[in-house]
Amino acid sequence: MTSLSVEMLAADAVEPITSAGNAQLGIAVLAGIAVIVLLITKFKMHAFLALTIGSLALGSFAGAAPAKTIASFTAGLGSTVAGVGVLIALGAILGKLLADSGGADQIVDTILARTSNRAMPWAMVLIASIVGLPLFFEVGIVLMIPVVLLVAKRGNYSLMRIGIPALAGLSVMHGLIPPHPGPLVAIDALDANLGVTLALGVLVAIPTVIIAGPVFSRYAARWVDIKAPEKMIPQRPSEDLDRRPSFGATLATILLPVVLMLAKALVDIVVDDPEQGLQRVTDVIGSPLIALLAAVIVGMFTLGRAAGFTKARLSTTVEKSLAPIAGVLLIVGAGGGFKQTLIDAGVGQMILEFSEDWSIPALLLGWLIAVGIRLATGSATVATISAAGLVAPLAADMSTSHAALLVLAVGAGSLFFSHVNDAGFWLVKEYFGMDVGQTVKTWSVMETIISVVSLAFILLLSLIL
Repeated sequence: MTSLSVEMLAADAVEPITSAGNAQLGIAVLAGIAVIVLLITKFKMHAFLALTIGSLALGSFAGAAPAKTIASFTAGLGSTVAGVGVLIALGAILGKLLADSGGADQIVDTILARTSNRAMPWAMVLIASIVGLPLFFEVGIVLMIPVVLLVAKRGNYSLMRIGIPALAGLSVMHGLIPPHPGPLVAIDALDANLGVTLALGVLVAIPTVIIAGPVFSRYAARWVDIKAPEKMIPQRPSEDLDRRPSFGATLATILLPVVLMLAKALVDIVVDDPEQGLQRVTDVIGSPLIALLAAVIVGMFTLGRAAGFTKARLSTTVEKSLAPIAGVLLIVGAGGGFKQTLIDAGVGQMILEFSEDWSIPALLLGWLIAVGIRLATGSATVATISAAGLVAPLAADMSTSHAALLVLAVGAGSLFFSHVNDAGFWLVKEYFGMDVGQTVKTWSVMETIISVVSLAFILLLSLIL
């Protein structure tokens, strides 16, 4: 496990935009985050605007010239969007193809038809994890909840026994596994290896999702024993289709980018020769952009055309997939701007100096910072982006594996205790027909279990690697 040291900044030192001391910088950071929290929670302002205003407030409180603060924010916004914007767009297209073609339904129906009643929670966590690989959390939850409600009603199950495993699968994928926006931004900010992060993320995700899903659902079902609310059971999303993609083709399409990226990571480890032909090939096809682009192109045939989509409908599906992610891109970009403002203000150096005295391990510090921002803002993405920016200097001298683990630690912290300032909290509450107390005892506790358990496995891996 890598501990903190001031020397980590030596390689990538950045000239601060202000000469403020640590005390003033500390106040500026708290003030900037407080502004963001207040605007999001009290005034219900869009996170993009809140992050923009919070960045300007941070620079002002730190005593930086407005022009320098603006330059830092815009540079961070531009570099973040350039790094992950295309990947987010490709992920949205793949997710839309999966939903509209009925491919997700095909996976669900096939697995459930072969699953016993006792194994149903395990089937739900498997389905949610597979479906959640290429989908944004909000898209995944909207796609999975109708399935959860139908399964719970059809099998006369407690809703929590079926719902918690599905929610756990989606949440773990969202927080730990690229190409979801949070992990991608953290990988970009910490200059971590995507393939290694993906491989280690899967290792951490498997035991975490088992504990937080099927295991915890036993207790959640006792605490909150409710049935699926009739009024919330919608029509299946693909009933109007004449045919659907096959189970094998759908699963292969979803897993294609993961396989390509993992192949690159394995070749990098085994071959370790950038001039070798095999590694040069895998470096290209295993890059996130090419891997996701390949999945989208393949998906147009294995999902879209297999469902009977015409060329015009495929074009419409792609067009409709891009509009909803405008807000995500803006939030991610503004978060990158806030991160860069933090870095350029010298906050990274300040944290290194403080943490040297505290002797807090880097992985634990990244987790704690993400937890604090998550509790304050309610946004896992904002927590990941901001925490990654704060701990970015710590990754300068880290090994490839430990930089990847730092990404995962930040992602784990960003999932801690979802409560009333998180849109996901209200989404789960309304779909499952629960009150606030019931939602806290189930959804919020589940999120906390994911955060703490994944951190434990991350720390364990750091001792082994």
